[in-house]
Amino acid sequence: MTDLHSIFELIDESKSVRFLQSLIQVNSVNPQGNEKRVAEVIQTYLKSSNLQVELDDLGNDRANLFVTYPNVKSDDRYLVYSGHFDTVPTGKVEWEYDPFSGKLIDNKVFGRGATDMKSGVAAMVLALECIERAGVQLNGKLQFVGTAGEEVDGYGAKKVVEKGQIDKATALVVSEPSENELYTSHKGCLWLEIITYGKTAHGSMPDQGINAITAMNELMNRLHTYEFEYSPHPLLGYPTINIGTIEGGVKTNVVPDQCNLTLDIRTVPGQDNDSILHDIENMIKEISEKSQSTYQIKVINRMDSVSTNEFDDFVKLAVQTGKNHVNLDLRPSGVNYYTDASVYWPHLRIPTIIIGPGNPRLAHQPDEYVEIDKFLESIRYFIALAIDYLDGE
Repeated sequence: MTDLHSIFELIDESKSVRFLQSLIQVNSVNPQGNEKRVAEVIQTYLKSSNLQVELDDLGNDRANLFVTYPNVKSDDRYLVYSGHFDTVPTGKVEWEYDPFSGKLIDNKVFGRGATDMKSGVAAMVLALECIERAGVQLNGKLQFVGTAGEEVDGYGAKKVVEKGQIDKATALVVSEPSENELYTSHKGCLWLEIITYGKTAHGSMPDQGINAITAMNELMNRLHTYEFEYSPHPLLGYPTINIGTIEGGVKTNVVPDQCNLTLDIRTVPGQDNDSILHDIENMIKEISEKSQSTYQIKVINRMDSVSTNEFDDFVKLAVQTGKNHVNLDLRPSGVNYYTDASVYWPHLRIPTIIIGPGNPRLAHQPDEYVEIDKFLESIRYFIALAIDYLDGE
């Protein structure tokens, strides 16, 4: 029986925090990404370990990273720990602390990505390192997969699927921010860019033109009353639709000949993105014919929803791991954001959970931070879950 307490003692708090800070100090805002530099920092950190580290260069300073545990007796089970290296931009609001400083204040590490999700990445990597230092032999394969591009389009995860790099995985853990709560389901998304085209004219003679904004306004009114076809999900509830941006016109006294709008639709399991797209296209087509405008619809992002049954054996194991080893009272729940699991799950159809140290309410916010206690707790949890699932002896 593996002595988990002795492995937990291998966690060096100061070293772990410095490692997290080193990841935050890399500007990996997407676009452009620069995820290769994050991968290289991890690669350098693990240089003295016996973990197998493979950097998959995707070009243009982008990369995925695979960290594989070397001491296994069989590969009947294959546990993948998943995290992404990119972050959203820092925004226009001034930060109290430099977003790329990784500053340590009051038992919190600040910086872009501290919550979403470099703390989750660091915790998973450190968990593998501690297990390897303890010399545990596992009865299955354990691998960390770090990806590029999750914040925009799941680019790195799509490359992993395309190359078949984790096709034999039997369980997946994603360390997105959850404050170490357990999510077993998350919504999918369908992001659309819609453009209406009219005909310009002098503002004093609007009858001589075709107003693209008016056509778009008609679409917005219809979207407000649009009824999705869906069955309520026990953890995720219902789908949502949000008008995210709108832009149109050039001057007060000119009839606008173009209007651009973006939509963020969040879906629940069982919904069909193509059906939703078809419904919206029919709306705008009817409006276009009536107003004599034209239109264009572009899908800018689509991600599947993810749902693992709360009574699945892996979910039950994840709950017991928290209770038995880390003093976590875990109860399966759902979350509205999407993750790289949106790419992996439709392809693999394996039990998938989301659990990570970051606070989801701080994701994408100025002065983002992670609590060190949560960070260290997550390292212990990832150590224990790997041992429990892969039956270390």
